[in-house]
Amino acid sequence: MFNNKSILITGGTGSFGKQYTKTLLERYKPKKIIIFSRDELKQFEMQQVFNAPCMRYFIGDVRDKYRLEEAMEGVDYVIHAAALKQVPAAEYNPMECIKTNINGAENVIRAAIKNRVSRTIALSTDKAANPINLYGATKLASDKLFVAANNIAGGKDTRFSVVRYGNVIGSRGSVVPFFKKLLAQGATELPITHPDMTRFMITLQQGVDFVLKNFERMQGGEIFVPKIPSMNMVELAKAMAPNLPINVIGIRPGEKMHEIMCPADDSHLTLEFDDHFVISPTIQFTHKTDFKVNKLGEQAKSVDMGFEYNSGTNPNFLSADDFNIILNRCLKEGCDFA
Repeated sequence: MFNNKSILITGGTGSFGKQYTKTLLERYKPKKIIIFSRDELKQFEMQQVFNAPCMRYFIGDVRDKYRLEEAMEGVDYVIHAAALKQVPAAEYNPMECIKTNINGAENVIRAAIKNRVSRTIALSTDKAANPINLYGATKLASDKLFVAANNIAGGKDTRFSVVRYGNVIGSRGSVVPFFKKLLAQGATELPITHPDMTRFMITLQQGVDFVLKNFERMQGGEIFVPKIPSMNMVELAKAMAPNLPINVIGIRPGEKMHEIMCPADDSHLTLEFDDHFVISPTIQFTHKTDFKVNKLGEQAKSVDMGFEYNSGTNPNFLSADDFNIILNRCLKEGCDFA
């Protein structure tokens, strides 16, 4: 569905944007891939790798609605990946986080509607479910904006959905490259905030493939959640450095013990498909939609009342050996853990 189409990626110089671009170029023949981001150095570096004739690089910030409107002219699909994502940084710089993650989301929505973009998917996070930190709260607000945008679009055919998933193995700022850096510097121990802490884990390519598939599945208004494994952080440390001791440093500002992707309070809205969940909208749309059957004809069943998709109670856990297999696969896919 991406052949001869124009695709814009906000925050496109990040880990996700680069892998998404790589996948689009390998599998499809897009008319244009527009990388929209604010860092000219990262764009320059990305141009050295991705320089196909269809590539376009737009310097801009999602806080600037007029620049977004210019960039989205003639665009068919938008992936909104731009965000301020570091939990401690958001706690100390709340207004900056709000300007990018909430005001920026509104600007993306309005620009997409004005340009009659066919489909937009916003990337979310497990931290948006039952948020306890500012980053999660801003992403929950963003999720709500993108869901409600399907009504704001009115009679236009523009549709919006959200993809929510957990920690991306190897993405910038995540624990794997952090541990790798410490080990390369000769660390004699690895820091863990709490021995019982768990996280949902997904590879970058799995995240990209999930978003690609959901462009085909989406009807507008869904929050898509993949079924992915969890991992205990001590096991992760053991996988990366089996002979090093663990240093428990305490939970950081805004950090949870376990992450949630489908809250129990949304169980009456949650639908289970074979390989993913969908949280259907809390509001009624002007267009009636049966979310139990998606655009690909896949069928869902309702989950039990009180169901919660929690990284601590997830039936699928990775062992240290499992994680090392995935890590090796990531390296073969070209992840540099930068």
